[in-house]
Amino acid sequence: MNDENNRIFALDIGTRSVVGIILEKQNDQFSIIDMRSQEHSERAMLDGQIHDIVAVSKVISQIKNELEETYGPLEKVSVAAAGRALKTEHASASINIQGNSLMEKQDVLHLELSAVQQAQANVAEKYLIEKSHHYYCVGYSILHYYIDGQEIGNLIDQTGDVASVDIIATFLPKVVIDSLIAALQRSGLEMEALTLEPIAAINVLIPPSIRKLNVALVDIGAGTSDIAITDLGTVVAYGMVPVAGDEVTEAIQENLLLDFPSAEQVKKELNTKEAIKVSDILGFQSELSRDAIMKDLSPAIDRLAGEICDEIYQLNNGRSPTAVMLVGGGSQTPDLTSRVAELLELPFNRVAIRGIEAIQSLSKSADLPAGPELVTPIGIAIAAHKAPVQYRTVYVNEQPIRLFEINKLTVGDCLLAAGIKVNQLYGKPGLAMIISLNENNITIPGSHGHAPEITLNHQVCKLDDKVQNGDVLKVLKGSDGKKAEVRVKDLIEEAAKKQVQINEAQYIVHSGITRNGENISMEESLNDRDKIVCKVPITIEDMFKFLQLEDLLDELKPMNITLNDKSTIIPSGSGKLLRNGQEAKIHFPFEHLDRFHIQKREPITLRRLAGHKRLSLSKSIRITYNGKPLALTKRLISVKRDEEALEEESFIYNGDRLIYKEEPNEPFIFQDIFKKVQVEIPHESNGSFTLLKNGEESNFHEQIQDGDQLEIVWPITKVIFSNPNKATK
Repeated sequence: MNDENNRIFALDIGTRSVVGIILEKQNDQFSIIDMRSQEHSERAMLDGQIHDIVAVSKVISQIKNELEETYGPLEKVSVAAAGRALKTEHASASINIQGNSLMEKQDVLHLELSAVQQAQANVAEKYLIEKSHHYYCVGYSILHYYIDGQEIGNLIDQTGDVASVDIIATFLPKVVIDSLIAALQRSGLEMEALTLEPIAAINVLIPPSIRKLNVALVDIGAGTSDIAITDLGTVVAYGMVPVAGDEVTEAIQENLLLDFPSAEQVKKELNTKEAIKVSDILGFQSELSRDAIMKDLSPAIDRLAGEICDEIYQLNNGRSPTAVMLVGGGSQTPDLTSRVAELLELPFNRVAIRGIEAIQSLSKSADLPAGPELVTPIGIAIAAHKAPVQYRTVYVNEQPIRLFEINKLTVGDCLLAAGIKVNQLYGKPGLAMIISLNENNITIPGSHGHAPEITLNHQVCKLDDKVQNGDVLKVLKGSDGKKAEVRVKDLIEEAAKKQVQINEAQYIVHSGITRNGENISMEESLNDRDKIVCKVPITIEDMFKFLQLEDLLDELKPMNITLNDKSTIIPSGSGKLLRNGQEAKIHFPFEHLDRFHIQKREPITLRRLAGHKRLSLSKSIRITYNGKPLALTKRLISVKRDEEALEEESFIYNGDRLIYKEEPNEPFIFQDIFKKVQVEIPHESNGSFTLLKNGEESNFHEQIQDGDQLEIVWPITKVIFSNPNKATK
């Protein structure tokens, strides 16, 4: 390209389109030599972030190839980034200039970049807890210069003892920058300089002479709206909201059933036409008034304006700025300026859309577009010329790391930029173990870690060795020490074993060792936080538990049943423990070769249970019926096991759940005898009878007592036969 030193190639890679521009500098003025704009054929970018590197690189290549046909090869390009994860950080740097010659521009630049690198270190430290990606600086602004603590306007040619600078730097995640670089590399381009979109726009629209005013500049693209705030002579804050022109386009698309390009065209026509013709995805054509469309769009425009104003309030310490400048294609959203003014409580003439005609350092041309969408690409090109942010590339463990180009870059700087901390390179000591032995903690340490190995271009190096562009660093983390190891037998000496016989079976009893409640052997390896319990069985109960024969011990416990949902203990219903033929208790000690026998508990009858609980199951009386003795019984309590009705001689077992119910205590009456006897009616009876109690006439419902004599008397009918042959007198 002719006049290469005076010409600048810049790209504005936006969510909706890519703009390529070539500027030429003549004296202090810039003029546009040529420009190309191409929309993405698919949604390759979202909210300013490249999602499809291949698709974006195709658009970049198309613009590059068209410009190269006229201006020759294009190898380097200046670009800007807009992303959803901006981080802003203040930082300072100082250098001792006592006895040195006057400060030159390069000295000032190196001081500024030292402060930016400090801000980069602050961001890496601050967001470490988020486990976020490494952050790249995408732009910075000067807050103040100082000589010996006194604020000064410019450091060039200044003398003194100490020169200082305060800066505000903005960072984006590594993935945002790396995807941008990858798209450029696929297009055969090298990133010459990088900036942030609001920085690019603010450099050409708000020169330092008017930055004492509290002004907000909002660059509204398709996917993001980037914000910068000026005050007190400098840029004091940057911010971003992930809503922009696409918010309104998508609302049109949904309301009118249009594809995205058609909705975008309708949005543009809203600023110039009162009636708009549309053809929806179903093939229906209609003509709608601007007012009707705007009514449906109002919520989307309100949301866009609200998000922008909320961010301005937050960045500007909760107050409205004195004025707002809107740039970018999305700034032309209908009624946006008036709604922003209303939300910020500003006069309507304090919120305005600014186009390239407001760029003082740009030579005007009659055929030059004047819209706000070209402010950012022109600003990128001019900012890259006036204050380029250049990088050196060093390869750390085969990964390219880009650093600010300052006088002395060291191995330590490269490790910092790669997100590597030296103190984390040393091998960690092996993990210690804490073992609980019978509730006493024992600490078992691991072995020591080892130092890291760092090489620069295959040679062992130190952290303060200098690096050059293209150098290759290899970092091998020191190996960690081995974790602690211990076995049970390292902590416990095994006790003598005992042999016993239980119910004719032979068993071996030794020290009982459990880990976290489970039995383990002496050879078992232990883990951190294990709880070891070592018990030497002494009593008979200890022995049975060690042998996991608790079920036999259960036989020695009193019978336990549930009676009407209440637990009931029956001490007499337990088994017996015999040791060497003699009855023993479980708390007795045991010896080698002891013989044990467990006599299981026997079931008891319901009658015995009732006696234990002092319950009367029934009542009885004895009487005589027709001269024969007879016993009558009435149930006072009914008992069930599940659905089984129990009799007094029914067996009760350990664990049974019984339900009993008291029956009405009614007196015995005469008719109760019929439950025990079968009444036979004599053949010669005429069916009538008489009930007698103790010789006196009675009835069925008369109460009877123990010893009563009861009878049923059936009268006998006598039959008289007559002689038919005998004459009647």
